[in-house]
Amino acid sequence: MSSHSRSLGADLRALRRARKLTLQDLAARMGRSVGWLSQVERDISSPSITELRAFATFYDVPLAMFFGTAEAPEHEAGRVVRRGARRMISDPGTGLHEELLSPDLTDDFEVILSTFAPGARRPDAHVRHTTEIVHMVSGRLVIWLDGDRFEIGPGDSFRTRGEALRWENPHDAPAVAVWVISPPVY
Repeated sequence: MSSHSRSLGADLRALRRARKLTLQDLAARMGRSVGWLSQVERDISSPSITELRAFATFYDVPLAMFFGTAEAPEHEAGRVVRRGARRMISDPGTGLHEELLSPDLTDDFEVILSTFAPGARRPDAHVRHTTEIVHMVSGRLVIWLDGDRFEIGPGDSFRTRGEALRWENPHDAPAVAVWVISPPVY
C-alpha cells in the first residue's frame, strides 16, 4: 500500500478528529476500548459490519461511505480518483446521490459531488460545524440558510459557516453541485 493510499482506519481517524474527539472520548461514547479503536484507526484490526454500522450511526454518516472504492494502481492510490472509482456516500432512497471526489478524508477538507433528484428535499434544517462552499454546476436548488431563502442556479455559489441549512429541488431536472467542506464530515 502506498503512503498515499486511502484506508478505512485513516478515514475513521479523520472523522474522529473532525469532531474534535480524543480516542478516550470516542471509547467512552461507543463503549469500546481505546486500544481497539487505536488498532482500527491504524488498520491493525478490521471492524465487523456491525461495528461499521455503529461508527456510521455515531458519526451520522451513511454506512455506504465506508465501501465502494475501486482499487487504484499504486502510483494513483490516494492521489487520483477515477470517475468509476468514486466512493458513494449517500443513503439510497433520499433523492440525493453524493460521491466523494477527494481521494479520502485525511485532508483539511473534502470535496463532494451532489446530485439532487427532481422533488428531493431536506425538510428539516441541519447544522454542521463546518465551513462549506457550494458551486452549482447545473440545475436549480432552493436553499434556506438560517431561515433566509435563496434560489441557486448554474454558476452560482454559496457559503455556510455552521448555519442551519435545508434545501429542496422543486424542479423537473436534477441539480448538480460541488461542495468543499472543512473539516471533512463524511
